[in-house]
Amino acid sequence: MLEITATTPLPPPCRTEAPERGTVRVGLVQHRWQADPAALRAELDEGIGRAAGHGAAVVFLPELTLSRYPADARPGGVPADAAEDLESGPTFAFAAEAARRHGTSVHASLYQRADAGDGLGLNTAILVGPDGTLQAATHKLHIPVTAGYHEDLYFRPGPAADPYPVHAPAGLGGLRVGLPTCWDEWFPEVARSYALAGADLLAYPTAIGSEPDHPGFDTEPLWRQVITGHAIANGLFMVAPNRYGDEGSLQFYGSSFICDPYGRVLARAPRDASAVLVADLDLDLRRDWLTLFPFLRTRRPDTYGALTAPVLGTPLGDAAPEAPTPLAAATAGGRP
Repeated sequence: MLEITATTPLPPPCRTEAPERGTVRVGLVQHRWQADPAALRAELDEGIGRAAGHGAAVVFLPELTLSRYPADARPGGVPADAAEDLESGPTFAFAAEAARRHGTSVHASLYQRADAGDGLGLNTAILVGPDGTLQAATHKLHIPVTAGYHEDLYFRPGPAADPYPVHAPAGLGGLRVGLPTCWDEWFPEVARSYALAGADLLAYPTAIGSEPDHPGFDTEPLWRQVITGHAIANGLFMVAPNRYGDEGSLQFYGSSFICDPYGRVLARAPRDASAVLVADLDLDLRRDWLTLFPFLRTRRPDTYGALTAPVLGTPLGDAAPEAPTPLAAATAGGRP
């Protein structure tokens, strides 16, 4: 298992005030799914232990941490039969035991049983404290519907009530954390909403790789660029733990990374190997950047009404009506 550390924070590019908040050390584990549950847990536990050994106060793990990715194919039977209870299921038990033993907070992701009579469940990210208690849980809001990622047939979108909760768990130096999941990372509204709620860091547990309908198209650079763009536009740290390896029709491309509010990638994993990333985050970078470029204070929410308009079932969503041509406008009342 590779270890990639960035424990000397990069220089603050635009600091004009003395630091106030200090630093916090975070870790990330990139892994591959294995059919042997004991081997899978052993690899993840080793990664958590290595990150904790470097002093990480919290360790972030990929989407559906203990599961094979299910949505590469359409389900047979009731998909939620494979779901688990949030606090009595195997994912929470694993995260709680690892957190207690290694003395660090552990973030994980699971297919949560949440019966609503539709055969679906929720895709849920959790954060467990060093004492093994549940500190946070957030449901994935946006659900992909593309070839190889048939998640709408497995997961119900998270409810609209309290969709962007921000947590400040004890032991993380005042770090304020948001826990969206995978497909949520493509939506600028998600990062902006968390930024407005006061988050310092977003962790996106991820399962992303090849596109079965477009086998020659590598989306990894776009994936990384859009997340770093959200970091810059919102003054956020980003942690993106992905899996790697072949699972069914998909080949996951790893490339997990941690970046700062300037979009600087502090640590990045390879595409095809298990890895532990550890980085120190200078929490005052958010203040520095948003003072120089005050994106949040200069917004124009009075002009954003179209963002809440209903979405039609077309590939591009709602299509805006075409503006009339000058000739059409001039002749609109029978005038020549």
